[in-house]
Amino acid sequence: MSHKNKSAASTWTNGQAYTLIIICLLAGIAGGWFLRGSQSAAVVGTAQATSSAQDAQSIGTGEQASPQQMKIMADAQAAPLLVQLKSDPVNADLLARIGNIYYDTQQYPNAIDYYRQSLNVRPEDAGVRTDFATAIWYTGDADTAIAEFNKALAYEPNKSNTLFNLGVVKWQGKMDINGAVAAWQKLLETNPNYENKEKVLDLIAQAKKHSTLKPQTAPKQ
Repeated sequence: MSHKNKSAASTWTNGQAYTLIIICLLAGIAGGWFLRGSQSAAVVGTAQATSSAQDAQSIGTGEQASPQQMKIMADAQAAPLLVQLKSDPVNADLLARIGNIYYDTQQYPNAIDYYRQSLNVRPEDAGVRTDFATAIWYTGDADTAIAEFNKALAYEPNKSNTLFNLGVVKWQGKMDINGAVAAWQKLLETNPNYENKEKVLDLIAQAKKHSTLKPQTAPKQ
């Protein structure tokens, strides 16, 4: 590396460093940090996906499925449930199951639609509302996602997966490190036997390391 390049690297602003951190975090989120709200003790990553998502990932030669292939797989999985729904249109469980299929195949607008219908019937279902909020986050709306996580916590204040996901979105979407850490600490305090405790402690440690970094404009040369 030249002296000029070394000098450039040494003059990074906090804002540039924070941008790099956010990019890395986004890659982590894509790897499956979020937990399913409908599971009492979900596991991190791909183990939480249903067979529909797994099948969609291995279409054809085993390569990553395209969004269109994922949608085709989701529609096929949902088809028999949609037939049932015609004769039972306000079945909250059925609506949530359809939402799960679309969620697990990354068809988030469709998942949001069915989760919303399920919640219209049974608004107190914190698990479904957590998945609803997480799907909203995946469409890029952090504020609405946080509001929905908070609604879920109004019904189940200590729900572990809701607190976990809330912390991630506060950190990821709002750069609210204190809020994220508070959510994760509450998770651990109210769920002493939480099976993903080490993951939460790791996230808290990572977040605290970045607590002094604030986006800022690079100084004029």
